[in-house]
Amino acid sequence: MPKPAPQVDRRSRSLFPNHPVIRPAMSSIPPFSFIDLFAGIGGFRLGLQRLGGHCVFSCERDPFSAKTYESWFGDSPLCDINEVNPADIPDHDILAAGFPCQPFSIAGVSKKRSLGQADGFDCEKQGNLFFKICEIVEIRRPPVLILENVKNLKSHDKRRTWPIIERTLQDLGYVVFHKIIDAADYVPQHRERIFIVCFDRHVFGESPAFEFPDKPAGRKPKFKSILESSPPEKYTLTDLLWDYLQRYAEKHRAKGNGFGFGIADPEGVSRTLSARYYKDGSEILISQGPSKNPRRLTIVEAAKLMGFRDVVKTREDIPVSDTQAYRQFGNSVVPDVVEAVGRSVINVMAPYLEQRENRSPAHSHR
Repeated sequence: MPKPAPQVDRRSRSLFPNHPVIRPAMSSIPPFSFIDLFAGIGGFRLGLQRLGGHCVFSCERDPFSAKTYESWFGDSPLCDINEVNPADIPDHDILAAGFPCQPFSIAGVSKKRSLGQADGFDCEKQGNLFFKICEIVEIRRPPVLILENVKNLKSHDKRRTWPIIERTLQDLGYVVFHKIIDAADYVPQHRERIFIVCFDRHVFGESPAFEFPDKPAGRKPKFKSILESSPPEKYTLTDLLWDYLQRYAEKHRAKGNGFGFGIADPEGVSRTLSARYYKDGSEILISQGPSKNPRRLTIVEAAKLMGFRDVVKTREDIPVSDTQAYRQFGNSVVPDVVEAVGRSVINVMAPYLEQRENRSPAHSHR
């Protein structure tokens, strides 16, 4: 007999009155609540809190990510979503989830197949977590969903995966919008991700007036803007590693492949920061001139490259090892993109939120 799901109450509480929790900016946006699933280190939370959102529930199973999350937001998201009873999740206006991307990412699929493992929905451990989201949606009925995943989700399994996801969300009663957004318009990093925004048709009708945000006006941020002036020497590549990376790149260049290290252009944007960056840093290296080996990003630079400027000022703001921090940033969503998408979502939700406020002025959140 399966054991019953534990009773869970991880609502955001004032348990840490002196903790530097992120304060949302004042604005005319009506108050709204959200939950943060597969929360990681809080990229979704940071972006939505910038808009005045109130997180009422969060969930992340990795203890290292949960440690970072708690140090920044004051409450721990540590739990396994598979053990959460959806009925115990508080009411909320927006369900936010960057559900695990490894079963669908190009790198993740290649690795799993090389090891003879299943990928996509056939990956029992991670691929089916999308359907756990659907279970929560069916029971809690949030008015809006904001989901995020890798660009490859659209093309995975010969383009058979995406129609299943879209149809499932539509069958749950939601109008589905999706777009691949490159974070390079917000941070100096090429990072394409698919954002899926869903509106409950019983609340917003069959044709919500939603549009994904336009690109920000002005110049794109430059890679040099996130660089430290005096990085610790430990981030410089050893002679052995630098020699290996050069030989590896040359070997693949001779075969006509594009594999190899990348020296970031200070006046441009970098490649995508991945969760494997801790291994050798090869995708984003920083030149230190012709007489010195290049270096990796420092942890603070990685945080800035991902848009976590609100919570990371110094290395002491990150409570985990370099290895764990690189993994966490490489797996995260960019808060600036979440903020931009969230603002467009709130523009559609505003009449609904205002009407609810007028009906029940004593209750700020759903």
